[in-house]
Amino acid sequence: MFTRLVESLAATEALSSVFSDVSVLRAMLEFETALARAEAGCGVIPGEAANKIAEAAARADTFDISELTRLSLAAGTPAIPLVKMLSERAEVDYAHWGATSQDVVDTALVLLLRQCRDVLQRDHNRLMTALLRLSGEHAGTVMLARTLLQPAVPTTFGLKAAGWLAGARRGWDRVSSRFDEALYLQFGGAGGTLAALGDRGLEVSAALASELGLQLPDASWHGYRDRLAALMAALSIYTATLGKMALDIALLMQFEVGEVAEPERAGRGGSSAMPQKRNPTGCMLAVAAAKRVPGLLADFAGGIVLEHERALGGWQSEWTLAQGIVQAAGVAVESMADVAEGLRVDAARMRNNLEATKGAVFAEKAVVLLTPQIGKEAARKKAAEGRLPDIPGLEAAEEYLGSAEAFRRRLLEGDR
Repeated sequence: MFTRLVESLAATEALSSVFSDVSVLRAMLEFETALARAEAGCGVIPGEAANKIAEAAARADTFDISELTRLSLAAGTPAIPLVKMLSERAEVDYAHWGATSQDVVDTALVLLLRQCRDVLQRDHNRLMTALLRLSGEHAGTVMLARTLLQPAVPTTFGLKAAGWLAGARRGWDRVSSRFDEALYLQFGGAGGTLAALGDRGLEVSAALASELGLQLPDASWHGYRDRLAALMAALSIYTATLGKMALDIALLMQFEVGEVAEPERAGRGGSSAMPQKRNPTGCMLAVAAAKRVPGLLADFAGGIVLEHERALGGWQSEWTLAQGIVQAAGVAVESMADVAEGLRVDAARMRNNLEATKGAVFAEKAVVLLTPQIGKEAARKKAAEGRLPDIPGLEAAEEYLGSAEAFRRRLLEGDR
């Protein structure tokens, strides 16, 4: 499955496959198959009818997706034309028995999100492994810390990489827990009561959840989108954290700084007009993803305010919004895993840039040393004049790192 050209900078092939027309169709058919089997097992519909529904649903390639798409727009939901097509192929009247359109759409989305989790997890693990290696290899690589984009005091690249790792780890922990909360069956029937199933509603629900490998909610959640919204929020925060890492690296790649470089790869990092350029393309994709998600999340959150048992226009907007947020997280983590795995660190350039400050990075320490002798204001004035090498007691950069190594180790080992 190839990514559409219009999404070429906003999606990965793996997640494009998850959200492809065929994949979405199969997720809906998976719901209908599982429903038929659950109802047959509970004695609600004939077993022969369930078998015919399952056989017809297994032939997803016989469904005309273009026609299904056209009819979905007219019907206001893909469920109506889908059930009609499925019933015609199965030649039975028991498809979708007791269910409603939103049951199919919501559960299909949940099934797709479950697939997305595995894709995202693989790239996240790659990123963690690469950052752990970078932090260890450069535990003692001294560089400038920068505040407000200006030289501050010495730090280490190992600490910087550990900060990226810890932020991404915290972000993924939120995402993972929100996936756990979101992977619930949706099954409420016409008005959320499963009235068409009489007193068999709970029994069928439990069997259906088991068939699909999903959690069973206390009741249908047609009008309550909080669990999905929490997942989208966690994915958005995770993407933004990756965007912060990407921006740090892109700034360190500037020609005037030159302390790191993205890995060289055929077809990546060039310029259509300037052949000498080496652009931070992976970082650019992650930053762009981080810039997209706030608007998508705001729209998704707006859909939480819904009318009564089933709403008009709110939940119907979620498919494209959820896809956009998940794709943004996917392209960000894949890009940054690629960058981290091959990142080139120029320790010599880091040292040169630090030394180019001519001791100004020790101004803070100079004030501490001089204040008892000449007072704080005079000490600050002298430090600002830049004659710091003449002040006794100033250490080399390696001796002015404070708790950098302790913090690095804590970030790698802890969860705070």
